[in-house]
Amino acid sequence: MSSPLLDQLIDALRCLPGVGQKSAQRMAYHLLERNREGGLRLSGALAEAIERIGHCELCRDFSEEKLCVTCASSSRERHLLCAVESPADRLVIEQATGYRGLYFVLQGRLSPLDGIGPRELGLDLLATRLAQDEIRELIIATNPTVEGEATAHYLAQLARQFQVQPSRLAHGVPLGGELEYVDRGTLAHAFGSRTDAGL
Repeated sequence: MSSPLLDQLIDALRCLPGVGQKSAQRMAYHLLERNREGGLRLSGALAEAIERIGHCELCRDFSEEKLCVTCASSSRERHLLCAVESPADRLVIEQATGYRGLYFVLQGRLSPLDGIGPRELGLDLLATRLAQDEIRELIIATNPTVEGEATAHYLAQLARQFQVQPSRLAHGVPLGGELEYVDRGTLAHAFGSRTDAGL
């Protein structure tokens, strides 16, 4: 017999992705045995974040204000818009590249079987931006999964409706990779999407 509160804590921790019963149990025991102060900090930060963090009205990224820092910045290139699946994808692009344009965060990808259609991804808002803003290029940075590719196709069609040039992130053989170790799907995609070498 364990404490009902302990069971409740373990069950609550299981809402996190990749956390099963055993992992949740270890986390709960760690917080209660070794780091109660950290647990209090965690619960306070979580409660405040849930209460105060919403979505940017323009790009749908997480934000405490109506406009996120990126959308509110006057130094961003307003003719470039990069569509990503998640805030994590936006952060990776921001940290790894010199991209200085704006973003649109889909918060998912088209998946009719899961009930995720254009409305759930905010594509009505994206259409409004493409129609009204000075966007000249929509950079489609969805993941190379079946759903990601379907989403990319839909986004490209949407961009063309508003005379906005769609572009897609390149996919294929990784830098430093050797062909014999690249999986068949990646190699086939890279081969089919080959471009002028310009060497």
